[in-house]
Amino acid sequence: MKPLVSIITPMFNSEAFISETINSVINQTYLNWELLLVDDGSHDKTIEIANRYIAENNKIKLFKNATNQGAAISRNKGIKASKGDYIAFLDADDLWKPNKLETQITFMQTENCDICFSSYEQMDEAGKPLNKLVKALPELTYKKYLKSNYIGNLTGIYNAKVLGKITAPNLRKRQDWLLWLAAIKKSGKPAKGIQQSLAYYRVRKDSMSSNKMELLKHNYWVYKKGLGFSTIKSIFYMLLFLKEHFFIKSKQIISTNVSSK
Repeated sequence: MKPLVSIITPMFNSEAFISETINSVINQTYLNWELLLVDDGSHDKTIEIANRYIAENNKIKLFKNATNQGAAISRNKGIKASKGDYIAFLDADDLWKPNKLETQITFMQTENCDICFSSYEQMDEAGKPLNKLVKALPELTYKKYLKSNYIGNLTGIYNAKVLGKITAPNLRKRQDWLLWLAAIKKSGKPAKGIQQSLAYYRVRKDSMSSNKMELLKHNYWVYKKGLGFSTIKSIFYMLLFLKEHFFIKSKQIISTNVSSK
């Protein structure tokens, strides 16, 4: 039997998107998975919609936070409850292409890598393509990853059978970056990137990625609080981050809106 993949999906007031997200998992060509939905205190119809799927599919499970506690605690709850050999992440407003899991698990077994991620495409809040491809680096070392978050969390998978269950620190933002840093450090090997686009990331109007000042503030706390760097060291790495993010990483975002001649 193929290894079990545990998919962790935190949800908060996600009624507009959660059906499409769950369907993108159900439609995977790779069949041995479990989907762990973790509701973070929703007060809309998110849980009601999730329960409809649970009633029809025993591979989908629901966990609830009594109050809103943030993505880190929600993801960690799912990770701790997971039973899979591999752990993957999919937020409640993002989508996977049907061959996502099959492509990555095959790649990880063939390449003997512990951590894998892929390229992905951006779409707007309504699901309309933004004609932007975020291209994955072929290889990502811990040193390189310290400079900027190169792993799209919706594409990341790690081998829990080898690395154990790696959880995220309790930061409100950017905790996924710290999780993958910990995974790469524990692996002792670079993460491997698949050039093929395997997912769609939904750019929300109120998302941090659309607010540059918020991005800078939370990235500083990754170094200062998440990694425990001194203030001077944190500032130094923020300067490295700025150079990497705006002059190097920006080249990984490619326009796909090319008119045919």
